[in-house]
Amino acid sequence: MFADWTAVIPVKRLSAAKSRLRGAVPAARHADLALAMVRDTVTAVLAGSAVAELVVVTDDPVTAAAVTELGARVVPDRPGADLNEAMRFGADEAAGVDRFRVVMTGDLPALRPGQLDEALGAAHGRSFVADAAGTGTVLLAAPPGVPLDPRFGLGSAVAHAASGATPLAGDWPGLRQDVDTPADLALVLSLGAGRHTCALLRDLGLTVSCVPAA
Repeated sequence: MFADWTAVIPVKRLSAAKSRLRGAVPAARHADLALAMVRDTVTAVLAGSAVAELVVVTDDPVTAAAVTELGARVVPDRPGADLNEAMRFGADEAAGVDRFRVVMTGDLPALRPGQLDEALGAAHGRSFVADAAGTGTVLLAAPPGVPLDPRFGLGSAVAHAASGATPLAGDWPGLRQDVDTPADLALVLSLGAGRHTCALLRDLGLTVSCVPAA
């Protein structure tokens, strides 16, 4: 597959990230867990063949340094507003509306590169991939000339469909399994998590072993 997509991932400051996941690891390591998942997501995105460039929208300096080392381009969160504004800014302004753009969440540590390639290969027009629960969204894609118009948040799958985006069907468990709660983290381990998330959880004694995802 020709690499012509620009991917965009927004990342909050680590001190404020993944509030519903608090308690899954000791409080002092919560930011480390959020960063590990971002690293694994970025690694998987850049390991595929469909994405030519990855833009991370963040004001967090630790995240910026980590993803730059992995090969992503960092832009500041100029809107400084919410998730949807960060996604819109990254896709339509930083990347440019004249490109194929895909925005993703940064909490997909079980993502396999091939799953993302398949999803983007299936994308036509403005398209989205619902999360494993079927209510949220993990990916929204837009072709050149079409504004992203993200509707992430509670009930986003219905909101994206209502806005005219096409739902993509596919057996992509690692792509669909985002991590919002401790139960989600357990599901990720059953699927096979990326090496950064695995290493952290092993270091904390929360898992003996896990199969690498990417």
